[in-house]
Amino acid sequence: MNFGRGPSVVLNVGGTRYSFSREVLKDFPLRRVSRLHGCLSEQDVLEVCDDYDRERNEYFFDRHSEAFGFIMLYVRHGHLRFVPHMCELSFYNEMIYWGLEGSHLDYCCQRRLDDRMSETCTYYAAEEPPGEPAGGLEGKGRRPTGAEGGKWLERMRRTFEEPTSSVAAQILATVSILFVIVSMVVLCASTLPEWRAPENRSVEEQSRIIEAICIGWFTAECIVRFIVSKNKCEFVRRPLNIIDLLAITPYYISVLMTVFTGENSQLQRAGVTLRVLRMMRIFWVIKLARHFIGLQTLGLTLKRCYREMVMLLVFICVAMAIFSALSQLLENGLDLGTKNKDYASIPAACWWVIISMTTVGYGDMCPITVPGRILGGICVVSGIVLLALPITFIYHSFVQCYHELKFRSARYSRSLSAEFLN
Repeated sequence: MNFGRGPSVVLNVGGTRYSFSREVLKDFPLRRVSRLHGCLSEQDVLEVCDDYDRERNEYFFDRHSEAFGFIMLYVRHGHLRFVPHMCELSFYNEMIYWGLEGSHLDYCCQRRLDDRMSETCTYYAAEEPPGEPAGGLEGKGRRPTGAEGGKWLERMRRTFEEPTSSVAAQILATVSILFVIVSMVVLCASTLPEWRAPENRSVEEQSRIIEAICIGWFTAECIVRFIVSKNKCEFVRRPLNIIDLLAITPYYISVLMTVFTGENSQLQRAGVTLRVLRMMRIFWVIKLARHFIGLQTLGLTLKRCYREMVMLLVFICVAMAIFSALSQLLENGLDLGTKNKDYASIPAACWWVIISMTTVGYGDMCPITVPGRILGGICVVSGIVLLALPITFIYHSFVQCYHELKFRSARYSRSLSAEFLN
């Protein structure tokens, strides 16, 4: 800790005191408490806690003491459960304040929280970063007087980043959605043989003009959002912004390649590259995730459940290795006079295993021996079981992510209502 004196510090949470050494705070499991280690001044400390006693080196937090006691049990023993006779949403609010998430709860409490949030459609948002005003709190002393330029940039940023933050943001989001829909329709129609016929050359030219207009809009939107963003490096690392770049860049590359190689170039490799780059415009449809909670929920769920997804992939790979080897042996390797050429190798049998475990069953290859058919039945049943095991964890994360994004959208909708009233 860079502030305060003494070998230990005291945390006073709602009247209950906890004493810790300075080194323990550095890697403390609670994010808010660990932030005390990096405080350089009393002002930095007061951004983390509610009050500070320099003589006692005591930090006061005006929070629920009993809830913090249960949170400390999690720090010591690794199990986090709800406080008896306390509202689940209130305890969840305390968790968010100290830097915990719903995933830290034990499984039974996670189910209680999901059910309660589903009933009330309520989510307690995480604390806003220091220096960033919460929704609807602008103008209450958080920004110094004369910072009109900063307020303007903040308003522009919310207009482009939060579709429900203002009337202008809703209009901008609607126009962006229309451009995405038009570009997708043109992309699909351009693959029709009638459009590529020599007599429809004018139609193809018009589609290229529409494509150029859409790309111009997307490029201008991306540039403006980059200019008004607070952290340029963080802006570049965001997944949606990376998708925007992947959707825009191929167009300019294809234009440059067309200029240098010609539209009807005999270089087959260049021609294939042009077709691949043009087909990458399908990434534009992912831009809709910026305006629809459903797609945002899907992306956030995949981000938070990557461990479960990896576990699911490992299950499938292990099952594929086992069943493909056994099926190749039973159908082709025993030399019983009924060799099945579809199972000539283990990689070929892997295709049959994956379509059987996912219960797709194209029917392009199937076992013909009795042991092979028995193995096929076991493969199908085991596929159903293995695929269902991680689904529960992914479902709970999906519900939580949906409520988070829904609450965030509702918060900006309330600021939009306040704008109409003002």
